[in-house]
Amino acid sequence: MNSPLINVAGLKTYFPIRKGVFSRVAGHVRAVDDVSFQIAEGETLGLVGESGCGKTTAGRSILKLVRPTAGEIRFGQADVRASRGANLRRLRRDMQIVFQDPYGSLNPRMTVRSIVEEGLIVHQQGNRRKRLEVVNRTLEQVGLDPTYINRYPHEFSGGQRQRICVARALALNPRFMVLDEPISALDVSIQSQIINLLVELRQQYNLTYLFISHDLSVVEYISDRVAVMYLGEIVETATSAELYGNPLHPYTHALLSSAPTMDPARRRKRIILQGDVPSPIDPPPGCRFHPRCPLAMDICKQQPPRELNLAGHQVRCHAVEQELGSGGDASQL
Repeated sequence: MNSPLINVAGLKTYFPIRKGVFSRVAGHVRAVDDVSFQIAEGETLGLVGESGCGKTTAGRSILKLVRPTAGEIRFGQADVRASRGANLRRLRRDMQIVFQDPYGSLNPRMTVRSIVEEGLIVHQQGNRRKRLEVVNRTLEQVGLDPTYINRYPHEFSGGQRQRICVARALALNPRFMVLDEPISALDVSIQSQIINLLVELRQQYNLTYLFISHDLSVVEYISDRVAVMYLGEIVETATSAELYGNPLHPYTHALLSSAPTMDPARRRKRIILQGDVPSPIDPPPGCRFHPRCPLAMDICKQQPPRELNLAGHQVRCHAVEQELGSGGDASQL
């Protein structure tokens, strides 16, 4: 694996809950709670989990669009959390994001040219003629006709709008992109086109992606490695082939069992999780998954599981650790 381009260690992002006349802090929403991972240059890391588990907050925290509470975020050798002003602006040339909603993330009063050119102006890239050349070239790269530059977002379909969003991110020639559920708001017929476009751009420009999604089949297709997130924590990380072929954590088993497949050999017995997702304001002690876990033991309710590293396959689960300690096969859990 190449050297890490993104290094996240102990990332925490809490949102205060204020109550009363004086808006005193009465608690915190622990959206991201002690998350660590690395992404190598040219790699795609998929981040999956239920809605509300903290995936989007983690992605935005890396770019400092949301201010992290604690932890370390490094882009190459640069400390993102410590960067301010001009230093942070320079970093953001190399770190871009494509948002989930192509309708809400484009200013309806700006033309396509203004949208794609805006980043070039902010970062003082070239004169007007050079910027126009970049806009035209970038639109061609994402599959749009450069003659569209004077049109407005409402004149385009959802898939075309998302291509404009990708062009806006690509115009600055970044090295790293956060893709925050970039196809979830699109028609199924358009989703594959956008995914293939992202794969082509990654290969052409050696881009590094953090791909956030709840669509497990898409994550398997586009990702080199996959991290599974539950209630603000990462519970399992492995290569895409390893995670889908040999999941270890009970939560990962449940997620994969819910994914539809046309291949009879890959169909899994459906696992229905009981109960609701606990509140991130007051997460349960021990393993956060234990109130819904079919394999929960007494220790799960008392102690957080430690991370096990099994030849590059990381998992946090007392049941897996116990099974391995007894000489059993954790894949059969």
